[in-house]
Amino acid sequence: RVVREAYRVLKPGGRFMCLEFSRVSNPVLASLYDMHSFYVIPKLGELIANDRQSYEYLVESIRKFPAQNEFAQIIRDEGFTTIGKGYENLTFGTVAIHTGYKF
Repeated sequence: RVVREAYRVLKPGGRFMCLEFSRVSNPVLASLYDMHSFYVIPKLGELIANDRQSYEYLVESIRKFPAQNEFAQIIRDEGFTTIGKGYENLTFGTVAIHTGYKF
């Protein structure tokens, strides 16, 4: 719904951009990223904010978000035009910037 609403409110020539935590495709890096996500981040949340549960939820919600290719397709399905694959992976794919244009 958010992507659809973004398309509705953008003027022609507008650009939708979304920065999201993503999925790492390299199996070695993916296992390190998972260990960091499921153990380090909640522990830091517990130590710094006294709130482990919120940081566990954060990690789980990141995992439920569509993979890069899936989200790029959602953007196209809502009417946006993408260039190339529609996203750019950063930091080995832990983060991606998705871009869609309304023409």
